[in-house]
Amino acid sequence: MSGTTSNSEMQYRVIGSTGEKVSAIGLGGWHISLKHVDEQLAIRLVRTAIDRGITFMDNSWDYNDGASEIRMGKALRDRYRDKVFLMTKIDGRSKKEAAKQLDESLKRLQVDCIDLVQHHEMIRYEDPHRIFDPEGANAALIEAREAGKIRYIGFTGHKDPHIHLHTLEVAAANGFKFDAVQMPLNVMDAHYRSFAKLVVPELVKQNIGVLGMKSLANGILLRSKTVTPIECLHYALNLPTSVVITGIDSMEILEQAFEAVRTFQPMNDEQVRSLLAKTAEAASRGEFEPFKTSSIFDNTAQNPDLLGDEPERIQQLMSA
Repeated sequence: MSGTTSNSEMQYRVIGSTGEKVSAIGLGGWHISLKHVDEQLAIRLVRTAIDRGITFMDNSWDYNDGASEIRMGKALRDRYRDKVFLMTKIDGRSKKEAAKQLDESLKRLQVDCIDLVQHHEMIRYEDPHRIFDPEGANAALIEAREAGKIRYIGFTGHKDPHIHLHTLEVAAANGFKFDAVQMPLNVMDAHYRSFAKLVVPELVKQNIGVLGMKSLANGILLRSKTVTPIECLHYALNLPTSVVITGIDSMEILEQAFEAVRTFQPMNDEQVRSLLAKTAEAASRGEFEPFKTSSIFDNTAQNPDLLGDEPERIQQLMSA
């Protein structure tokens, strides 16, 4: 967490080796288009967050069938775009599908350039091989970066830390280094297939930005009745995260995020152990992290067409 700075309500951290400084809390894009959040509230949430110092905006091409990006684009009008670090994600694994989805994201967000675009849901061992194929999605993102459509490239995933490590290995074998990596980082993760224990140290070693998500897992962690929302956010902020992305669907939850930053103090090892002891039993089987142990969070598994076609030469291997 070197390079941390703050204003009266927000702390700012650097994304790996990019030099980009962003708010320690990021606004999650999925929540701004949930059924109980109308467009007016969504725009108010985004703009109030920005006015009070949140600069990192999360989104994805597939969130709520594109509605999240459309609402974000409307919220970022009137020069709000100039105040944020804008991120979105694409599902396409083929070069063709990735380029198509990226262009759609640019239109929905009403911008000429997105600061960070990430390969979404790297949850299968074949995913990194597909994106780094000569006809794969990363070729499309590199071309987009050269054309000025995007600035940085990362990847996300929520299934297994070993797939993250495998993706980093495949990237290195292809002479590529990601600028940022996103993963679940929460008080349950520490006890079960832990991204914090396995992936974060490697990212710190390589000076790659650490983007934390699912710090409350859409409230699922709270159903364990072991920790409070503020404790969840404090734990994630205490890790070497560049940003902790959290879902915000009301003004009350937005206020909660600012309270977490205002009250955050770095925890020592004993304090961390004490907090994690509260969740050890509940977290032991991954019950409260269903994104690791079920398919309900896996949009690309439920909609495989979003990935695009395999390269023609791969398809020909199956021909008679």
